[in-house]
Amino acid sequence: MRIPLLRAPRRARAEISRLTAASGAPSARDREIAARIVAERIGGAFWEDAPALPSCAFSAVILPDSYPAAGRLWRQVLPNAPAGVLLLVFPRLTGRFRGFARAARKAGFAVVKAGDPHRLVEAASAIYVAEPEDHAVLGLLAGRAVFRAAGGALTQMAADEAIVQITQGTRYFNPFTGAAASCEEIIDLLAEWRRFFEQNRQVAVCAGMSLWTRRRMAQFFSGGAAAPVFRHTAGGAIAAAEAAGGAIAVWATRVPAGLETMAAARRIPLIRVEDGFIRSAGLGSNLAPPASIVTDRRGIYLDPARPSELEELLATTEFSEELRGRARGLMALLKARGISKYGSGGARPVMSARPGQRIILVPGQVADDLSVRLGGAGMSNLQLLEKTRAANPEAFIFYRPHPDVTAGHRRGAIADPVAAGLADQCDSSGAMAALLGAVDEVHTITSLAGFEGLIRGLTVVTHGQPFYAGWGLTHDFAPVARRARSLSVEELVAAALILYPRYLDPATGLPCGPETLCARLFEQRHWRPSPLSRLRQAQGRLRLLVQGAQISE
Repeated sequence: MRIPLLRAPRRARAEISRLTAASGAPSARDREIAARIVAERIGGAFWEDAPALPSCAFSAVILPDSYPAAGRLWRQVLPNAPAGVLLLVFPRLTGRFRGFARAARKAGFAVVKAGDPHRLVEAASAIYVAEPEDHAVLGLLAGRAVFRAAGGALTQMAADEAIVQITQGTRYFNPFTGAAASCEEIIDLLAEWRRFFEQNRQVAVCAGMSLWTRRRMAQFFSGGAAAPVFRHTAGGAIAAAEAAGGAIAVWATRVPAGLETMAAARRIPLIRVEDGFIRSAGLGSNLAPPASIVTDRRGIYLDPARPSELEELLATTEFSEELRGRARGLMALLKARGISKYGSGGARPVMSARPGQRIILVPGQVADDLSVRLGGAGMSNLQLLEKTRAANPEAFIFYRPHPDVTAGHRRGAIADPVAAGLADQCDSSGAMAALLGAVDEVHTITSLAGFEGLIRGLTVVTHGQPFYAGWGLTHDFAPVARRARSLSVEELVAAALILYPRYLDPATGLPCGPETLCARLFEQRHWRPSPLSRLRQAQGRLRLLVQGAQISE
């Protein structure tokens, strides 16, 4: 076998497999791996679109990339092929192959361009190849009759040889780290990629996406030959979705006017998109592109008025011990490396609390943030601070304004004298993870700091209705009645950080897990600010200077 069956998409810049020698009969483990490959529909170019196949039974001739070799295979197969439809699968329909395809069609043969091989393998009654390539190997694993043309004759290939080559004659490598990996680990990874690409194939249009995020969004929604198009208006998005027959992915806080009504009337699915909970090493308001997003067909986690896919996961998932164990490992990583939504690191702030005094963190939020508007229960930053002080007169209260507010990009500031009269300390510097390591409690409206506080074992009090409230882990002033299940923190993390989001490895551009992204946060070369980002930061500083001058007047 010369071509690895388990391989990564072409854009991967990392090795995933290397062939070595193999011999012997397949073991029970080997046959189990072969069955998994067939069941998970991985191997070959599974990320490509499936070819359009005849509706009747057919035999498939997989033409090699070399035009002379393709002609030789064709001449060998033609007099020996069984009766019925013969499907020619071309490596490409360009150059000399284009003329070959025209002649084949005139002669009555079906013609397709190679793509995702699995649907073809499942439908074919026999497969003819010039070499043991992906269709041949997958056909053997699926129990199809596979014939190889060699030395002027057609020879039926043996499945056992293919199985042993995959399991014993191939070395596998983690594409993100380069470390050795087991065949089972690579199958797990590729199965997750398969689900990622199949979900993406449903998306025809992206709407409400800022210009500076479009390149990254195209990566998140890549899958198959056709990439989604970007549209600014509701009418444009609807027209493009109808033409392509797909769904519209729309940024949850930037839904074009009229889009929801028009999509519902035409029965076009809407998929709402938002930043993930481990996002990047930089603020979105400073135009740092996200390395994780969440997609939701039911609603969005920011809106407690209706169940989101995240809420459904939290309410119904049967969490396995394996998944809970992975969540515990991720929590330990987040705590050990000081990772929060916008990166990692940062010095712990110096606080003047008395020894033994209870320290409460009150994180400020953006006043017009969608989570505050939809799930804030009418609370403002000032009301939150006032209520927290009134209920905890003896506590040391640390008020942290939201980074986007202090960067000068968003509204929600409390005047310094007012904040100083309610809080013992006001400070926006330092990383959230370091701050959480210095406090005992978090009192919040809907801030993600509450979720990150739960990960670190803190007491969390919610005054709004964030996604993590109502599961028996928080003290809630505005409970959501339908949330009645009691969860562990590990189960909350498993749903919110493993099952719900999508992650992209900034080094390879490939789908990855949260653990890989956490490792990349410490590789600064992936997070250098762009010229546009530096301009945005300067704009924020200028806006703060203007605001300060207006207040002093």
